[in-house]
Amino acid sequence: MLKNILGRIFAAWAMLTFIATMLFVLIPTWLIGFTPEPKRTKRFIQLSRIWMSVWLPLAGIRLIIKGKEKFVSSQNYVVVCNHNSFMDVPVTSPGIPGGNKTIAKIEMAKIPLFGLIYKRGSVLVDRKSEESRLKSYTYMKRVLDMGLHMCIYPEGTRNKTNKPLKEFKDGAFRLAIETGKPVIPAVLFNTKKVLPQNKVFYFWPSKIEMHFLDPVETKNMQMSDVKQLRENIFAKMWQYYEANA
Repeated sequence: MLKNILGRIFAAWAMLTFIATMLFVLIPTWLIGFTPEPKRTKRFIQLSRIWMSVWLPLAGIRLIIKGKEKFVSSQNYVVVCNHNSFMDVPVTSPGIPGGNKTIAKIEMAKIPLFGLIYKRGSVLVDRKSEESRLKSYTYMKRVLDMGLHMCIYPEGTRNKTNKPLKEFKDGAFRLAIETGKPVIPAVLFNTKKVLPQNKVFYFWPSKIEMHFLDPVETKNMQMSDVKQLRENIFAKMWQYYEANA
C-alpha cells in the first residue's frame, strides 16, 4: 500500500517536472522546424539530450548507456530496440549516438504542445491504415538516405507479456536489407519497472540501462533473407536480455 501511494506521488512529480522542462524546449523545437533536413533532426536530437539530461535526474532516473562505440561515425544504422514502456522513447531518441528518428504511432502527435516535440523526432504511422504504413516505410528509407539512424521497435507494440521479447515483425529487417544498412540491436532494461503497464498513474524512480550490441551487416543479403535476419537478431537480443537482466 505504501509503495502504491509513493508511486502516485512520484508520478505527480514526474509529470510536473516533465511539463515544466518541456516548456523550455518548445520554442527552440518550433524554431528548429525552419532548418532543412538532416540538420533539423540532428539539432532536435541535441536539444532532446539536453532536455532529458535535466528531466531524467529530476524524476529520479539514472540512465546508463553501454556500447556507443559500436556506432561508426561515417555509417548510419537501423537500430532495433525492445519495447516495454512509454519510457522507451525518451531514452532511445537521445541515447542513440547521432541524429535519428523513431517510428511512432500517430495518435501521440495529437497531444497539445507535446505533439510538436513528438513529431520532430518521429516518423509517424497510423497502424490501422495500409496507406499510412506504406508512406512511413518510404519516409524511413528517406531518413536513412539523409544519413540519419532509424530506430524501430520490431515488436510493433509494447511487450505486455512476462517474456523478454515479443515476436518480431519483418518491417525493420526488410528496411535494412533493402537499403543495405547494418542493424544495431539495442536492449533496454527496467523501463517497465518505471512505468508498469498494470498500474494507472504510477511512476517508480529506477536505474534504466540501454545496451547496444554488435552491428549485423546486411549488404550481401537478399529480401529472401528477411526471416533469417529477423530470427538472428531476435535470438541475440533474447539471449543478451536473459544474461544481463
